[in-house]
Amino acid sequence: MPGISITRRGLLAASLATPALAQGRPVTLVVPFPPGGSTDLMGRLLAERMAPLLGQPVQVENRPGAATVVGAEYVARAAPDGTTLLVNSGTTLTLNPLLMRSLPYRPDDFAPVALLSILPFAFVLQNSLPKTIPEFVALAKAQPGRLNYGTNGPSSFNNITAVLIAERLGIRMQDVTYRGDAQQLNDFLAGTLQVLVVGGASAIGTHRNGQGHIIGWTGDRRMPGFPDIPTFAETDPEAVAQTYFGLVAPARTPPAAIARLAAAAGEALKEQGFRDRLLAEGQFAIGSGPEDCATFMQKEAARWAPVLRRMNLQID
Repeated sequence: MPGISITRRGLLAASLATPALAQGRPVTLVVPFPPGGSTDLMGRLLAERMAPLLGQPVQVENRPGAATVVGAEYVARAAPDGTTLLVNSGTTLTLNPLLMRSLPYRPDDFAPVALLSILPFAFVLQNSLPKTIPEFVALAKAQPGRLNYGTNGPSSFNNITAVLIAERLGIRMQDVTYRGDAQQLNDFLAGTLQVLVVGGASAIGTHRNGQGHIIGWTGDRRMPGFPDIPTFAETDPEAVAQTYFGLVAPARTPPAAIARLAAAAGEALKEQGFRDRLLAEGQFAIGSGPEDCATFMQKEAARWAPVLRRMNLQID
């Protein structure tokens, strides 16, 4: 996906065209998850790098709750002056609008700023279980419903990923609901959970420490740090499930403010050290601007809508 083209002269011009931001008011990146996860990491790394580019403080504020609804609603109702932004994930603006009947915000309550990164999930198995996708499929078919995997709830991205991949593989597993990845990992390390469907550091750390092994990634490309681990899409092109991180502002934020923020985010994501850090955490850096971000999110919604209808998922 192409990145946005900017220069420092262009960034300065955008800054001068945005007097509300030029007053030096802090920019707040709202993360709708607790500290410590992949979204929080993205927000903090981005804030650190955007601050000198904008010439003003950029801070992270965690507002978790209700499957990201708390943080998203807060930003949707914030003043559209470019100083309050949401670090959104696929849950916030792709899954929630498709799943929740009484969602207190709509996708058009936000103005896309930048598509930041893509994060695929991994199937991490106990070391006693098969090491390859074909062997795993054979075992699961021989014992339908016997293998269990952890989820963060029926509408969570990792559960929907697990269901989609299982559907494409023609297997059936049993889901076990947890409050978060940390609790899943504890049970996995204790041996009571057989499969983890997680992304980022949870998957990579478990694999590298020898506490389990990744048999496949759910993204559309292999992870550079693990060139020998295949994707499920190599067997079935439809077996792709990955979340994303984006930056959005309240609707009606002035175009000049959006342009300035997008330029800063795009410049930050050009830094090789930032890109390498994200890759080490299982994320592919993107850094494209508002138009590409909007198009990407529209395509994601169109792709997931029929999948969720087949799963018959709906939340009141």
